[in-house]
Amino acid sequence: MAAKQGRRQVLFIINSLAGGGAERVMCTLLRASQGELRDHHFSLLLLDRETPAYDVPHWIEVEQLDCQHSLIRSVWSVYRAMRRLKPDLTVSFLTRANVANVIAAGLLGIRAIVSERVNTTSHLGRGIGAAIARFLVRATYPKARSVIAVSQGVADELHSAYSVPSERISVIANPIDLDEIRAQAEGGDPVAVQGPYAVTMGRLTQNKNFGMLIEAFARSGIPGKLVILGEGPERSPLSEKIEALGLSGRIVMPGFSANPFPTLRRAAFYVSPSNAEGFPNSLLEAMSVGLAVISTNCPSGPSEILADLPRERVTPGVMFAEHGILVSVDDPDAMADALRAMSDAGRRRMYGERAQRRAADFGVARACDAYWSIIRAQGALAN
Repeated sequence: MAAKQGRRQVLFIINSLAGGGAERVMCTLLRASQGELRDHHFSLLLLDRETPAYDVPHWIEVEQLDCQHSLIRSVWSVYRAMRRLKPDLTVSFLTRANVANVIAAGLLGIRAIVSERVNTTSHLGRGIGAAIARFLVRATYPKARSVIAVSQGVADELHSAYSVPSERISVIANPIDLDEIRAQAEGGDPVAVQGPYAVTMGRLTQNKNFGMLIEAFARSGIPGKLVILGEGPERSPLSEKIEALGLSGRIVMPGFSANPFPTLRRAAFYVSPSNAEGFPNSLLEAMSVGLAVISTNCPSGPSEILADLPRERVTPGVMFAEHGILVSVDDPDAMADALRAMSDAGRRRMYGERAQRRAADFGVARACDAYWSIIRAQGALAN
């Protein structure tokens, strides 16, 4: 990647472009940034060799490393790449990329911007490895020149639990490319499902808590089917649970879909059962195609999107919020009540209309402008 004379060099860093919300957002942000080419030359560094699920614009130079999901390899490889590329500043997504970015940039005197995509503590989990990861976040994030949080809940936690100075934190919600999503919804083929269905999507992990949703679906007694889009390590346990509950013919798990929007568009409504989110991309993507939505009131993001409230002010159980239904985390009975409530066609129609209007508040242009405002400010300080 050769440097371009007269323009600031901005290096974006992410683990990979395998399927996931952060990866989709990175590509959305880069696509929307073409207008910045006059003043900036920017390139993308991928830490791991994984098959990409999303396309990068042809005018962005991409370098793929082979860090094999190792933090030590990531730090060393990013350091070597930065020393060779000599960027003016860096922007990273995801925890491992963020930690590697801050360490390498600090050693080289480069300004680092990190973007935290998740509720950090919940995402890292428990155990020795998680404790080490939390220590590394606490040791590195406060040294970043700017920290971008995807929701106010994430920002509050970064300040209180990880000592990031509040003046260095900015909140920028994930951009939703409404025009692109609607074009994909019109242009692709949905998963073949007979009859009406509710839909959810995400990586099949414990944190997404699809097991609770399966239990709630069984308890709800609602007609139709449930489609779970995604792939991951919890496929076998979830399949066993579906079979044990006698739902093999009613719950469909077709795997990851690079274009889930035709399937979303055909659905009756959308459900997000997560224990924790940084910012629920899939929830807003479903809302953008006019789907009524149910979400757990998890940290963080759903209450801000659906109720314009911090999660602590949401009533427990089931709350019929302005833009969708919120339910308590990991509560299959509350979720079953919400599923039954959303079976009402009039309520679905009302919430679908509200959801589509609300999604428009999270368009790409607003988020892209906010990102580049921070990048320009840090780039000016770097000179």
